[in-house]
Amino acid sequence: MGTPSESLDAALGQALAAVDANEAIALTRRWVEINSYTANVEGVNRVGAMLREAFALPSLSGQSIPGGDGYGDHLVWRTAAPGAPIMLVGHHDTVFPPGHFEGWRESDDGRATGPGALDMKGGLAVIRGALVALEKAGLLAKLPIVIVSVAEEEVGSPTSKPHLEALAKGARCGLVFESGRAADAIITRRKGVGAMTVTARGKAAHAGNNHKDGANAIWALAKFVDAAQRMTDYARGCTVNVGMFNGGTSKNTVPETASCMLDLRYETVADAHALVESLRAAARDAAIPGVTLEVSGGANRLPLERTPASAELRDAYAACARDEGLGDGEAALLGGGSDANTMAPLGVPVIDGLGPRGAGFHTTTEYVELATFAPKIRALVRFLGTLSTSST
Repeated sequence: MGTPSESLDAALGQALAAVDANEAIALTRRWVEINSYTANVEGVNRVGAMLREAFALPSLSGQSIPGGDGYGDHLVWRTAAPGAPIMLVGHHDTVFPPGHFEGWRESDDGRATGPGALDMKGGLAVIRGALVALEKAGLLAKLPIVIVSVAEEEVGSPTSKPHLEALAKGARCGLVFESGRAADAIITRRKGVGAMTVTARGKAAHAGNNHKDGANAIWALAKFVDAAQRMTDYARGCTVNVGMFNGGTSKNTVPETASCMLDLRYETVADAHALVESLRAAARDAAIPGVTLEVSGGANRLPLERTPASAELRDAYAACARDEGLGDGEAALLGGGSDANTMAPLGVPVIDGLGPRGAGFHTTTEYVELATFAPKIRALVRFLGTLSTSST
């Protein structure tokens, strides 16, 4: 009779041998061929139904959470094993409306093009492929795993965020299967994303006959915009972009209302809070007699910050990636957010970009490298297998 370590090695070997990349690719194709643009709720939920079927494994119990507010349903699966959960996170919505970019096309160079092939139905297939292999080896039931696929990540996860926060609170770690980067670089840092709207309300008047009776909303808002744009600090990684500005009714009318919309990016949680407060203060300071400024919005997604714990997690996963012939480097800071940004501020160590490798996400040239499905699945099997003894 072998030692526990020998038994684990044997089970891990069995799991690695059970990896079926062809099945993962076939599932990805089926999911990609259904349009699941975020606002196409029927399509999103059709893909969700296919995912529920694919993840119907003996060791997993599933749950569907209504998205509401015009979004599809969010999906959760979990094992019954006790302990701090290992979060495996993805999304099943995509960015292109029906008729804009459709279908699955394979090329002779080993690539498949299609909406969501990379971002991130391929990533969901990697998760599923690893769990099936672990199930066959008798390891899945021993791991306290929670799998989440949300239905509106591409628009900032407005309805799924509180559910993911509740599920991830106290988690051991979080792995997010967004698009795999060049050379398989592992993501440990993402900027946070904020959005604010500022509305100025003044008093209309005829510009010729009663100019002095008016209160110019555009003037006040312009003062705010100048102050807001000056808050960009490239050295700190903070940017403010006033991307839209509207106001007034005619050139000979003192404008009664004006509004602008801002995009905010920041590298640290502290800078996120400081930037929002500074913008609110700038709105107060921009007020002129007869005009008030109203501010809404703030920090939608806090940043994914690199911590000692997330660096340790990256190193552990990178070792498994190396064993499968994958790259093991670390990605540079990214400007866009993901659901990794939701978990990290909870104190959960998180890494991202663990889906199959490819490029062109959010474009009509989005492709995935088919040969990377097998090593990505096997790397995840190895990583989860190393956790099985310490999670029971």
